[in-house]
Order: sequence, then structure tokens, then C-alpha cells
Amino acid sequence: MNWEEKVDLFFGESIVSPMASILFWPVPGLQMPLVVAWLLGGAVFFTIKMKFVNVRFFKHAIDLIRGKHDSKESKGEVTHFQALTTALSATVGLGNIAGVAIAIGTGGPGATFWMILVGFLGMSSKFTECVLGQKYRKIRKDGRIMGGAMHYLSDGLKELKLKHLGGFLAGMFCVLCIGGSFGGGNAFQVVQSLDLIKNVFPSLANWPWAYGLALSILVGLVILGGIKKIAKVASIIVPFMCGIYLLACTYILIISCSKIPFAISLIFSQAFSPDAAFGGFLGVLIIGVKRAVFSNEAGIGSAAIAHSAAKVSHPVEEGIVALLEPFIDTILVCTMTALVIIVTGSYLDPQNQEFIAKNQGGALTSAAMGSVISWFPYLLSFAVFLFAFSTMISWSYYGERCWVWLFGDKSSVYYKIIFLIFTFLGSIITATNILDFSDLMILGMAFPNILGLILLSGKIRDDLNEYEKSLN
Repeated sequence: MNWEEKVDLFFGESIVSPMASILFWPVPGLQMPLVVAWLLGGAVFFTIKMKFVNVRFFKHAIDLIRGKHDSKESKGEVTHFQALTTALSATVGLGNIAGVAIAIGTGGPGATFWMILVGFLGMSSKFTECVLGQKYRKIRKDGRIMGGAMHYLSDGLKELKLKHLGGFLAGMFCVLCIGGSFGGGNAFQVVQSLDLIKNVFPSLANWPWAYGLALSILVGLVILGGIKKIAKVASIIVPFMCGIYLLACTYILIISCSKIPFAISLIFSQAFSPDAAFGGFLGVLIIGVKRAVFSNEAGIGSAAIAHSAAKVSHPVEEGIVALLEPFIDTILVCTMTALVIIVTGSYLDPQNQEFIAKNQGGALTSAAMGSVISWFPYLLSFAVFLFAFSTMISWSYYGERCWVWLFGDKSSVYYKIIFLIFTFLGSIITATNILDFSDLMILGMAFPNILGLILLSGKIRDDLNEYEKSLN
């Protein structure tokens, strides 16, 4: 056993397994992991409590990002559109490319239905947490805006005379968010992009650590060296590469249009009566929920950090803008990826079964697209490298804000160093262990966040009613 395998074994047995036994504890009667039931229940609750805000205010959300209701008196650092794109840069990427492939590979086409449903319900969760992100943000003396779940959990619950509970939930959220930034926002990005790239450039398989080292240096230049130009270039290129990816998906779906009706029918039929090979109905539902939340982050509180800095005249404005994220991320982008994988039949191809067995979702999507556009895996390799890089920069900001909330501004350099260590570890730990750790941390953030959102939901509903009256 070499040193990389020893590190991977220790990580799996000593960190992932003990945590999984708690967070993925099956709820008696449902036999559904506790965290999945919590997320699904929370999304349904917010959709009903806010009277289907995800449907009623959809058009208004588009008007807001177009600047139709902008006011010069609004306070903040960024526009609605910039806050939306910042949050999307942390979600659109490998979650859509690799996560969807993992869902279909392990749960079959039916997992797509549950991903879409959770995306739809998650629009209400995203609205709720981003309203609170705005409502309880703080503007510092230097002009910087600080906001996020840790602020509304501590300050919001304090107003409800639940100071100690609020402090506990805020601290718990910060610890899990820091872990999520190390896992899903960092190591997951490295391992999934590496698995895809090394299938296009096989020589990299002999030197995986070199890829991790290169990404560590690049990310370090931005978060430690303050070389913001690299991040700025990525923020320009990433939307462009995202556009190319969607165009390629559209092209594949157009030339395979005769197969789309069958693919859609397969998605619906297998959502409720899947093949036994994919673990039955409950297994498919759980996989769909996990991958959807990992993709759009609705209900876990991370996006509230980015949206708290937006210029608004009313906190509800930003919540309405934010509800577009799960729609774009899950209902549009993830569905297109899923249809490409299904119409090409790549998830059934014997040559791709190793990708599925090892949770190498990026490689499976690359194989699906390469079966139609032979040269596209080369371009996709470049795209996923950029997606990974931009997501890691965004999540390093989320994690650092939580670290600073716990330990103070002066300690932030320690967080950044640990973050870069995980960047390197992502290149030598297996995709399965990274995926499990990432799920544990990111899904775990939902426990303190959704509890706080439920307790504060009355305030949000009052704000929504007030805002709605102001529009009439």
C-alpha cells in the first residue's frame, strides 16, 4: 500500500464513516436518512408557508435582475445580477456535470425527476435564507458587508429570546460550512475534475498529486497572495465556458430529438418504479435529493453569504432574485445534462461502468458527450478545470467568513492554509470518500440552518406580505 492509499484509508475509516453513522441515520418508519428527510421537509414547509413564492414571484425575479426596480438609494456592494452570478459560480459547474452523472449512474434516470422536484421546492428554501441574509447583515466601518446564516441564526433567534440556541446553531453552522468548503467546495472539485481530465490526458494518471499541487498554487495565489486578476479572468471565462457547455448539450439534444420523448418517459416511470438494479424507489429518491442539494445548495445557507452583499431597497428583493438559482442550476442545467446522458445511453455502456462504480461522474458525462462530439472532451477538460477553480474561490470565501466569525479576522490565514492542504488531498483521496465527506458536511449544514429558518419564518412571511403590498 503506497502513501496515497494510506491517506485515503485513514480519511475514509477515521473521518467519513463515524460522521455518516450520525447524519445518515435512517428515520424509523421512513428508512430515509435523517438529513434527506430534513431537507425535503424544510423545502415543502417553506413553499407552503410562503404561499408558493417560487411560482408567484418568478416573473418579478427576472425583472429585478434586469434592473427594472433598481434604486440609487439602495445600500450594498454589488447589484442583484452580480450577487446572483457570484452565488451561481459556486453552484453551476461540477455539481451539474459530475453530480448529475453520479445520480443517474447510481440511481438510474428516475433520479432526475427527484432532482427537478427538489430544485423546484428548493427555490422557496433559497428565498427564505437569502431574505434573512439581507435582513441581518452588518455593514462594517470599512464598508465591507458581513452576512450569512451565522448572523441571522445568532441575531435573529436572539430577538426571539433564544440567544443560547441561536449561538449554538450559528457555531454549528460555521463548523459544518468550514468542513463543506474543504470537501464539496474544494476536494470534490479537484477529484472530479481530475478524474475527467486524466481520461482525456492519460499520462496525468501517473502523477495525480501534480494536478493537486498546481491547483493549490493557483488558488493560493488568489486567496493568500491577493492576486485577484486570476479570479477576475476566471469569472469572465467561466460564464463563457458554461455557455459553450449548454450549447453542446443543446446540439446533442437536437440531433437526438427523436429519443427525447422516450428519455422523458423513462425519467417519470423510473422515478416511481425504478429497476431493482438502482436500489428501488426510496434509493432513487434519496440519490436525487442528495445530488440536487449538492448542486444548488438550497437550504444549507451558503448562498446567503453572497446575497447579503447585494444592493437592495428591501430584503425581500434579494430573496426573490435568489430563488432563480435552483431554477437555473437544477431545473435547467442539470436536466440538460441528464437528458444528454440518457439519450446517449452512456450510463448503460459497459465501457463506462468503472466510472459509475468509482463515482467518477465527470468522466461519465465526458464519455456521453464525446460519443456524439468526439473532440468535446478536450474542451470540457478545460471547462471543468475553470469550473473547479471558480467554485473553490467562491467556497474559500464562504468558509473564511465562517472561520472569521468563530475565531476573528487575524486567524483567517490559518483557514486559508488548511483549505490549500485539502486542495492537494483532493488529488490523492478517492472520489467515493470525497463524495461521502462532502455530502456529510454540506448536507449537514441544513440541520442548524433549516431549524433557524423555521423559527424565523414568521418574520419572513410578514416581510413578504409588506413587500407585496408595496408593489400594488
